[in-house]
Amino acid sequence: MKKYSYLLKNLGLLTLSSFASRILSFILVPLYTSILSTEQYGVYDMFNTTIMLLIPILTIDIVDAVLRFSLDKDKNQHEVFAAGNKMIVISIVIVILFLMINKVLNIFPIVNEYSILFLLMYIFTGYSQLLQYYARGVEKVAALAVSSVIASVVSLSLNILFLVYFKWGLVGYFYATIFGLAIPTIYLVIDLKVWKIIHFVSKNNTLEKDMMKYSAPLVLNAVSWWMNNSSSRYIVIFLCGMAQNGIFSVGYKIPSILNVFQSIFNQAWTLSSVKEFDSEDKEGFFARTYTVYNFMMVFVCSMLILLTKLLAAILYAKDFYVAWKIVPFLMIAIVFGSISGLLGGIFSAVKDSKAYSVSTTVGAVVNILFGFIGVYFFGVVGAAFSNAISFGVVWLMRVKKVKEYMVLRINFARDIVIYMLLFLQSFLIINIKNSYISYSVQCLCLTIILLVYRHDIILLIKKIKRN
Repeated sequence: MKKYSYLLKNLGLLTLSSFASRILSFILVPLYTSILSTEQYGVYDMFNTTIMLLIPILTIDIVDAVLRFSLDKDKNQHEVFAAGNKMIVISIVIVILFLMINKVLNIFPIVNEYSILFLLMYIFTGYSQLLQYYARGVEKVAALAVSSVIASVVSLSLNILFLVYFKWGLVGYFYATIFGLAIPTIYLVIDLKVWKIIHFVSKNNTLEKDMMKYSAPLVLNAVSWWMNNSSSRYIVIFLCGMAQNGIFSVGYKIPSILNVFQSIFNQAWTLSSVKEFDSEDKEGFFARTYTVYNFMMVFVCSMLILLTKLLAAILYAKDFYVAWKIVPFLMIAIVFGSISGLLGGIFSAVKDSKAYSVSTTVGAVVNILFGFIGVYFFGVVGAAFSNAISFGVVWLMRVKKVKEYMVLRINFARDIVIYMLLFLQSFLIINIKNSYISYSVQCLCLTIILLVYRHDIILLIKKIKRN
């Protein structure tokens, strides 16, 4: 039971770490949609999405190497952090140079308008990721929980202050985000005593090369994962305009409830998968974890699809309400992404970073192809559907690849049937106009899911009681 205790302990701490910030992001949606225009929200989302692409490219995705190598007890953790810090600094210099060139040539006017804010968001996002991944690697998960609470309090306070009281609009939203990143980052600097371990000249070139050898293939994975998550936004901007991107972006807020479970679990799972890896899975730890996690994600997804219109009426003000139609497919994408992440934990355990890249690259290509076709014919709904399909492709490829490393006894045929049921549920809620019939069908789908997985859940509960 130590395997489960370790996983549950980290799940508890990471729940505290992530829950507050995720729920805050969720409850602030009515504020954003009532104060910001769809175009303003689209601009902010474009900046944030671009930064999430630049960080893994410019840093060679070093934060993943910081996490993985910090978990190795034979590695000097201070040197691991120093290698990560070096790449973050180099990337910041590159961004500054780009902003200076853009200032002169005016290649991207919208970036010039908010260049300082863009730079500050990049710096604090980069260091926030570095410190969070390092804290996880040295198993200082409690520090992450505290920093998350701080982030939530700061973000909530400053969003209200800047948007409601000062009425700063989009600029206020940027400032609230920057301070919401900066202050908890400073807390982690203090808690981890970073000043004792930080240096810019590598003292262990061999370690640095090993880390870069591990992380370099993950750049393609990170870019492809970003494309799976975000390329649809640029396709929407190109074909439909910035305002429609604002609607598409805010549509992610209801799926963020499901994403809370996904992000928390995958963080804890990476630690457990490295520590407890067994290619034969003799005790069934990986198989049981996969089954229960998959059930939980599917169940919550189905429940949220059922409640989509109700939640949208509460959260989406004015022109944003139409975003409810894209929510079901975005939630299915998160389900596939979450279980793909669980399988990815096995690749982390065996240090096969290349295994990530192939599946996510193919998924990204599928997302772009389906994205252009879907958006052209069906607008933002087509973009959401392409996301779900692309993440499904990633899952299928990882299922096949993981068999090279582990005997994973999973009923994949049953799972595929359930995923098809989720797609059916999504199509029906969008197309059935009669509310009584619609909700009756949704409840039926939810009941079927519970019945299909009942034996696995009962067996797990019995095993936990016996131990």
